[in-house]
Amino acid sequence: MAGRINDDDVKAVRDAVPIDAVVSEYLQLRNAGGGNLKGLCPFHDEKSPSFQVSPSKGLFYCFGCQAGGDTLDFVMRVDHLSFSEAVERLASQAGITLRYEEGGYTPGRQQGERIRLVEAHKAAAVFYVEQLGGAEAEIGRKFLAERGFDQAAAQHFGVGYAPAGWDHLVRFLRGRGFSDKELILSGLAQDGRRGPIDRFRGRLMWPIRDITGEVVGFGARKLREDDNGPKYLNTPETPLYKKSHVLYGIDLAKKDIAKTNRAVVVEGYTDVMACHLAGVTTAIATCGTAFGGDHVKILRRLLMDNSGAEVVFTFDGDAAGQKAALRAFEDDQKFAAETSIAITPGGMDPCELRLAEGDEAVKALVDARTPLFAFALRTIVARYNLDTEEGRISAVDAAVPVVAAIKNQGLRDRYAIRLVGMVGITSQAEEQSIIRRVRALARSLDSNPGQGGGPRAGGRRTPPAAAGAQGGTAPRPPRGPALNLRSPAHRVERELLKLALQRPDLVSPAFDAYGADEFTAPPYATVRLAIEAAGGAAAADRDYLTRVRDAAPDDSVRALVHELAVEPPHTRREPDEVYAGTQLVAVRLAAVNQRVGDIRGTLQRLGPQADPDHLAAVQNELWVLQQYGQALRERGAAAL
Repeated sequence: MAGRINDDDVKAVRDAVPIDAVVSEYLQLRNAGGGNLKGLCPFHDEKSPSFQVSPSKGLFYCFGCQAGGDTLDFVMRVDHLSFSEAVERLASQAGITLRYEEGGYTPGRQQGERIRLVEAHKAAAVFYVEQLGGAEAEIGRKFLAERGFDQAAAQHFGVGYAPAGWDHLVRFLRGRGFSDKELILSGLAQDGRRGPIDRFRGRLMWPIRDITGEVVGFGARKLREDDNGPKYLNTPETPLYKKSHVLYGIDLAKKDIAKTNRAVVVEGYTDVMACHLAGVTTAIATCGTAFGGDHVKILRRLLMDNSGAEVVFTFDGDAAGQKAALRAFEDDQKFAAETSIAITPGGMDPCELRLAEGDEAVKALVDARTPLFAFALRTIVARYNLDTEEGRISAVDAAVPVVAAIKNQGLRDRYAIRLVGMVGITSQAEEQSIIRRVRALARSLDSNPGQGGGPRAGGRRTPPAAAGAQGGTAPRPPRGPALNLRSPAHRVERELLKLALQRPDLVSPAFDAYGADEFTAPPYATVRLAIEAAGGAAAADRDYLTRVRDAAPDDSVRALVHELAVEPPHTRREPDEVYAGTQLVAVRLAAVNQRVGDIRGTLQRLGPQADPDHLAAVQNELWVLQQYGQALRERGAAAL
């Protein structure tokens, strides 16, 4: 059983890996003001970014689904890792050697399953690359050369070669300490009559990496005629590899996709290579499956659903390519980005086009793209015999839903008119009838998003709501008693707690003298107690927020701590002592006024028959509080 990771090492890992560097491996982050960054949440679908990262605090929080935490929490959640696996992964990235308690650390045996599988794939990738230089791999090098890829290109993409023997990789990985069970589980090996044998043999190998750059699988290309397997053989579904959740080349393309707001989707590994080498560095491909909803989610987090974002699909001009393009058009409804199609000439794919006509031809192919809905419209109309009345009516019936799905209203009407011309309708009355049908269906789609496309806003479609990033609706953690943010008291209490968590230097030492009862919202009072348990704002240091999180009694309070630690203060300028003093005074004055009201009620209940000494004491307390309240109103923070 794995030992417990030393607490100092966990702290070292948290400190060594900046949260913004980790999060930006998965989504595009932009300046949110106040030192924070924002992006589209990876844990639920959303139209506009509500996911914020505070690099200075080492925390993230989504104001949409309430997911929050530190770097380790993010890695655990986004990749479904245990705590120890997340620590091990980040420690590996930071070059930190972990110490394990309860018996020490045995390398290999005590790592989490996912970490072990990642390490096995990493070792396998190195092995395959080394084999590409051997005599047996001449056939593989020739295959690459014939497609215009030299040694440097192969190295850039990590292309390798799997020897033709039965267990070359198995023996190599056993020698690195991996068990037969791990080799089978990883998909790198399969059961043979006498034990595990290599899954990939005598093939050219492409490492398939996730968005962070870790190898999670392989694509293997058939090279020899006596190989009875499929042309391409991919890693089977494993704990690491889900073909619907990966895009080949995404690790290389993600920065340029975010920078240019464009992604180019091609069909194969060599097409990705050809595009990148030709200067189209935003090219990616699916891995043995059609482009689908999970792939959309990956791209949306990089494109940020900007109004100018675009996804370009490239397909062969043959029947199969047209069918694939129409499937992609169905997914257009899931993008806020515009979608286009680039049809390769002469049935060539981008790799063949580059080989035949050079890099500029590949660039020109992408630049000459056509809006995907226009292509879909032409393809649908072409199915019908427009020489007959029945054919024209059927073509209109099939094409109207395509036109109604166009996001821009002006463009939608233009294409309705174009449809009239495409089917050969000359009657002005019929033309107006078709336009009215398109508009009516568009309004129906707006009011009934489940019918295919979601409501439009500002001429752009709102993406369908909320399937979680891993295929289900992201759970909303319990939040405790409801907060009335219209209440001035609750608003100022929230602001003061944000300052106590984000800028404790501005509110110390006065804040630590505030009691939990001065916070009228129960959740805020609980956060105040957690701050007290963490040593108070005056004791804030690098571990201050971690101590507050640990002192929170449950997940709902922890989530509120994350939220308050990330949410920017409501001031146009950087918070200063004056702003902090205003919040301190407002909370204290509200507490004083509340107490004054309570005492007046007590005096009324006591009446004239009360014990004189007790009555005098109560009256004196009232007078002191009234004087204190007057001082707060006149002198502000100086009276605290």
